[in-house]
Amino acid sequence: MDGLYSKSYFLMLVILTGLVSGLGAILLYTLIDLANTFFLENLGNLYLPSAYGEVKIFSFELPLPSVPYFILPAVGGLISGLIVYSFAPEAEGHGTDAVIRAFHREKGIIRPRVPIVKAIATAFTIGSGGSAGREGPVAQIGAGFGSAIAQVLNLTDRERRLLLVSGIAGGIGGIFRSPLGGALFAVEVLYRRDTETEGLIYAFISSIISYLVLTAYLFQFHHEMPGSIFRTPDVRITGFGDVILFAITGVACAVVAVVYVKTFYFVHDTFKKFRIKNWLKPTIGGLITGIIAIAAPQTLGMGYGFVQLALNNKLALEVILLIIVGKILATSFTVASGGSGGVFAPSIVIGSMVGALIGHLAGVLFPGHSVVPSAFVIVGMGAFISAVAKTPITSIIMVLEMSGGYQLLPAIMTASAISYILSGDVSIYREQVETRADSPAHRRELVKDILEGLTVRDAMTKAEEVITVSPNNSLEDVLYLIQKTGHLGFPVTEDGRLVGIITLSDITRIPDEKRSELKVEDVMNRSVISVTPDENLENALKILIKNDIGRLPVVEEGRLVGIITRSDIMKAHARELARLGI
Repeated sequence: MDGLYSKSYFLMLVILTGLVSGLGAILLYTLIDLANTFFLENLGNLYLPSAYGEVKIFSFELPLPSVPYFILPAVGGLISGLIVYSFAPEAEGHGTDAVIRAFHREKGIIRPRVPIVKAIATAFTIGSGGSAGREGPVAQIGAGFGSAIAQVLNLTDRERRLLLVSGIAGGIGGIFRSPLGGALFAVEVLYRRDTETEGLIYAFISSIISYLVLTAYLFQFHHEMPGSIFRTPDVRITGFGDVILFAITGVACAVVAVVYVKTFYFVHDTFKKFRIKNWLKPTIGGLITGIIAIAAPQTLGMGYGFVQLALNNKLALEVILLIIVGKILATSFTVASGGSGGVFAPSIVIGSMVGALIGHLAGVLFPGHSVVPSAFVIVGMGAFISAVAKTPITSIIMVLEMSGGYQLLPAIMTASAISYILSGDVSIYREQVETRADSPAHRRELVKDILEGLTVRDAMTKAEEVITVSPNNSLEDVLYLIQKTGHLGFPVTEDGRLVGIITLSDITRIPDEKRSELKVEDVMNRSVISVTPDENLENALKILIKNDIGRLPVVEEGRLVGIITRSDIMKAHARELARLGI
């Protein structure tokens, strides 16, 4: 397929991916709410606060014996571990790294069973009180559906990767009710210093469709459902002094982000060393999370309700500090131990608390200051995500869509840029690569682009440096040249015109006793495969590979003007890379 039909066909697949991603987001949202109602509310008798825009689907009471809530994360970790390591081990952890790895290193292939396994395991992890989020799982679910569609239809690697990106966008855009942020996340999260621009339009389409699907579903349970997850008081920037305080928030977020990532991967690497069954590791992680929750129950679950309380300026300073420390530790033990859940939602909570902390301190140090603490909460969210996930544009847009605090756009931009730069290469997503040039998925494309920009003339060995033979030379003359030079073949020219080519294999087909009687013209191959000097190197390389030959004569108007080998092409490519500074 090509042309308009091909584009229309692929567009329909992107729309289908967005639709299925939206249904996957509905499944995950519903399962988490069901598990939360059963475990924390019924068994643990613990009711955590909700964000203004979070929709409650289930509300029931069962005649069950009460269980200490701090035991429940271990139970959820056990069930999650058994499900994941029995059916799809790649579904362990936060999921986003697995998707990034599939894009860069596995041709966009994700096993079809992964989305279902991920949804169920995540519901048990978060619903039982594990400190995790929905972003990684829903990204893996959406990407898994996109990859599955591509595999069923036997699409190309490139198309499969684009549907994978569309699936990420659909999942994120729907679950966070952030269609623009979801699309940007999908193309930005793959790299630390780059974006997958080719997939941006498809990500937009998939994200908005998934968003519409999920909001239509949630509308059935909340007929006045707000458009954003958080309700934000009236906030605005009043002067240059505000900008300085927001810049300080960016610095603080960078510092805490580095601590968070290093703590997370210290726990992750420690658990990898444990010589026990893998399914037991999330149980141990859940048990430690429960112990942390004895002192800080605010760390259980996703924690969006406490972000809402911070926005409403209803959290004491000691609670803010407790959530920052507790959430870092609880998330590390919940997810880095192998539990199924995302790290984006905890990042939102931690970042909001860092912002709330700076807001409280600003209020103490500058009692007459006019900026309300809510502004710092929103700015902290954006700055922290920018540093942790290396998605500066996404962090700005998504936080604005989730909170509705559009008046703070300059403040979030300032803090996010500062935190992104100061945090360096530290990222919660280890599978990210620096740029498209560093991605195995694009390495061949990069080579192709460079070779298409170079001509054979740029790389060939010129005719005056090429050893040729005459049609009248004897075969012994050719054998002597082969022995002397190490070359296995030579162009045959007559008055500068290429008339054939002779190789060692041509000669070895002739019996020894007849070789002295024959000349080059009797043995040479007259059907010569050649290229012109203006041919690009990409086509020349394809000819060499297709015909399984090592060299090509370069001919212009019948005359031999040079010869080109695979080695010549490699050297030209390396020179161009050096010139471009790649």
